[in-house]
Amino acid sequence: MPIGVLLVVLLAALLHASWNAIVKSSRDKFLDIVFVTASAAALSAAVVPLLPLPASGSWGYIAVSAGIHVLYFVLIGAAYQSGDMGHAYPLMRGAPPLIVALASGPLIGEQLSLSAWSGVLIVCAGILGLLLANPTSLSSGRTTWLALLNAATVAAYTLVDGAGVRLSGNPAAYTMWMFLLTAIPILAWAVWHRKEAALKHLRARWPLMLMGGACSLGAYILVLWAMTHAPIAMVAALRETAIAFGIAISTFVLREHGGYHRICAAFVILLGAVALKF
Repeated sequence: MPIGVLLVVLLAALLHASWNAIVKSSRDKFLDIVFVTASAAALSAAVVPLLPLPASGSWGYIAVSAGIHVLYFVLIGAAYQSGDMGHAYPLMRGAPPLIVALASGPLIGEQLSLSAWSGVLIVCAGILGLLLANPTSLSSGRTTWLALLNAATVAAYTLVDGAGVRLSGNPAAYTMWMFLLTAIPILAWAVWHRKEAALKHLRARWPLMLMGGACSLGAYILVLWAMTHAPIAMVAALRETAIAFGIAISTFVLREHGGYHRICAAFVILLGAVALKF
């Protein structure tokens, strides 16, 4: 993987962990998800008139991805409402690289080299280490199952978008149209069912919501751009260095105490990133 692509994906990972931390810091995780998504859509609406439309062959992928992302954002809010970011986030982000690596061959004809597989497997080993070092976390059933369900969702939209963005001719436009379509049903539901609470929440946290939306949008534009320059499975694995950033944020910013095993697992994940480079 070229060093420029690697650095772009690492930046995307940091942005992704940052907006997840914003959501986790909120008392109402679902409304944070609503307005982070809406902020990303608002930023997209301001920019898409300046960009060319994605190629016609990619619009089906955009529509499917938007539907999957609605489920993804709902599950993030539910998982963070249920348990710690330091537990849910590694599970949500940890399983998708292996799923994508296994599926990308038969589904899109993209085969990984032996060295690329080693990097993917090291990343996944770091995530598995989080569970094996703290097996009691598996008993926190609701959080674990919500996170694992979301992991499958992440793998699904990664494969859809990895194929779709290559047809689009413009990763930024593809991503922004996807966010616009994703935000509509989520925002409509919140306004219809929780209008007063939603307005109060927005007034109290709009600067953070705007920041989270910018991080979410920027992170995914960078990731999809990277997928046009490197194999999808390699980008998906490298992106999950976000787990290391997420563990650091949950430990030092959110003051969640997960023990040394989380730090050791984060180090293994970073070793996987190094293996993907070399």
